[in-house]
Amino acid sequence: MSGHGAPERETVDGRGLRVVVVAGTWHDTITDGLIAGATRTLDAAGATHEIVRVPGSFELPVVSKAALEAGADAVVALGVIIRGGTPHFEYVSSAATDGLTRVALDTGKPVGFGVLTLDDEQQGLDRAGLPGSKEDKGAEAADAALRTALSLRALRALRPA
Repeated sequence: MSGHGAPERETVDGRGLRVVVVAGTWHDTITDGLIAGATRTLDAAGATHEIVRVPGSFELPVVSKAALEAGADAVVALGVIIRGGTPHFEYVSSAATDGLTRVALDTGKPVGFGVLTLDDEQQGLDRAGLPGSKEDKGAEAADAALRTALSLRALRALRPA
């Protein structure tokens, strides 16, 4: 977990974009850090945003799809899944990842992926953008959603009238 190879990010102009942050409620310290990073990035870009909380990572895809179908330009999906002693981790991780990919493809709108799949809580604390964290995955997911929304907007502007 070095973050090595991550691109340098300059603030983008997200004015005029409406973004919904959809976040699970498990592991609140980590999730709150992810939300803070996403919110900070969206505020700096000037994007309009709101936060919707869902019970867990399994529910992220359906609520993300509803937000995009209701008119959001992008979604930032944030969740925390920590490995345990049962196969539950694999099922939920796969369902969240596959579901969010499907949402993006089905709607043609970006989903910033900020679902942390972790072996232990410390890995999440290291990635949550908290004081002392090594990475800020909430900010990275929001930045990815903004940049992708802007790229799609530019590509769609190329269509003949």
